[in-house]
Amino acid sequence: MWKKRCLVRICASLWGIAVLGMPGFAQPVPGKEIKRYAALHPGIAITQMEDITDGKFAEPSSNMAMTGLSPFRRIALVARPVPESNIRIEVWLPINGWNGRFLGTGNNGGAGRMNYDALRFGLEMGFAVANTDMGTSPAARFLHDCPERWKDFGYRATHAMTVIAKKFIQAYYQETSFYSYFQGCSTGGQQALSEAQRYPGDYDGILAGAPANNRTHLHAMFLWCHALCNEDAELMFTQEQLRKITEAVLRKNAGKDGGAPGDCFLTDPRMAVVDFGDFASFLSGKQIEILQKIMKGPVNPATGEQIYCPYPVNSGDQPLGQAYFQSEAAVYNQFYPFVWAFGKDFDYRQFDFDRDMAKMDSILAPLLNANNPDLNPLKARNGKIMMYTGTCDPIVPFQDAIHYYERVVEEIGSLEATQEFFRYFIIPGMGHCSGGPGINNVTKDMLVALMGWVERGEAPDSLVATRYKEGTHGVVEMQRPVFPYPDFPEYAGGDSAMPQSYRRAAHPRSNVPVPAERYLK
Repeated sequence: MWKKRCLVRICASLWGIAVLGMPGFAQPVPGKEIKRYAALHPGIAITQMEDITDGKFAEPSSNMAMTGLSPFRRIALVARPVPESNIRIEVWLPINGWNGRFLGTGNNGGAGRMNYDALRFGLEMGFAVANTDMGTSPAARFLHDCPERWKDFGYRATHAMTVIAKKFIQAYYQETSFYSYFQGCSTGGQQALSEAQRYPGDYDGILAGAPANNRTHLHAMFLWCHALCNEDAELMFTQEQLRKITEAVLRKNAGKDGGAPGDCFLTDPRMAVVDFGDFASFLSGKQIEILQKIMKGPVNPATGEQIYCPYPVNSGDQPLGQAYFQSEAAVYNQFYPFVWAFGKDFDYRQFDFDRDMAKMDSILAPLLNANNPDLNPLKARNGKIMMYTGTCDPIVPFQDAIHYYERVVEEIGSLEATQEFFRYFIIPGMGHCSGGPGINNVTKDMLVALMGWVERGEAPDSLVATRYKEGTHGVVEMQRPVFPYPDFPEYAGGDSAMPQSYRRAAHPRSNVPVPAERYLK
């Protein structure tokens, strides 16, 4: 075992292109060992096993075609840890060029389908990679009377995917020792933190992007933003009004929070000053009242307690911002936890943020929320975790991630002790997981940094983050250094698109809305 782990460590020192293909591993073997493992576990049913060698794969649910894929063995299965479960899982195993590592990947929204983009991402980097629909197929909104499948979504499906994928990797490559990583954003970030909290032995390194871990209260924020203006069409915000709100905020604050004066985003929205009088020329008085409530975040009307934070002040005009929250698409796609707690006939107009919030938490918080700050078991086994969020993400606000991180610091004992195994990066101007007006793509860079930390002990003290033209890995439009929280980049002069134009500066800790203790479960 020790010799095999050392082989992985030695091979892992070859970075750049070599990080994608580590030599020296046994050739893949036929699938009989995989089938034997499945046969011994009645809760696992392999539905398809095929070698894909022509570079083409059509997604079963949409028939959308992928091309240019490296040869791999695809294993599709259904796992049923309890009879009510219906967890679909796919494991993709490189036929050649395996990098000697396993990558578990996350899903998004209410899941219900495989995240094939995540599978492709891992395959292209040489990982043996797995994904799950989290047991909510065909869609989360239909599972109004399925408490066991709520558990699958909350934590059980990701763990099952991990255990099964590792067994398949061992059988296929005849290797028992390899590094394991998890990477996910949004719901995938929830999965990442759930793994860190519930199953600290599953992964050596965990990358949690924009984590929706405070699930029940995050969705309370969605409902808050929807219900405040949806009873009167004249109170709903137009996209033009939302754009003007952001422009007014930027005129007052851009360049004063560490960013460059010409930035079209905020580097640290916590430092922004908002004057609601600036909106009077294009919003009605009633809309300004509503906007003040939106920018405070959901509160308990009976006690005044904070339930969750608001979205960042410079993000309301983003694709998943206020226009989305007040739309029917948000009701259709994002209100599934309310349907689970209150039934298929749930009417948001009847929701009481005091009484009904308590009921929803009593039913779903123990299953869905990954709010436990005690990561000592992960630290004790030398696991590493990196977390990142964008400052222009309206649908999973970075302020909640800051508060979770601060609670971990309090539990561990100090920032320094926490940063020995857990580092958090706040990405200027990035939207939800990617995109946005600023930095727009960090996942691969973060994952490579995490591997360096796990395998070579190189703790990520800074990264150069990039904005690519149209979100692609091609033309670089801007680069900016990012640092572990509470440090931020601050403009020092020169070309604002160049990373050397910024220095490192510590910003105040916390400075975010703090939910009441009962909304942290």
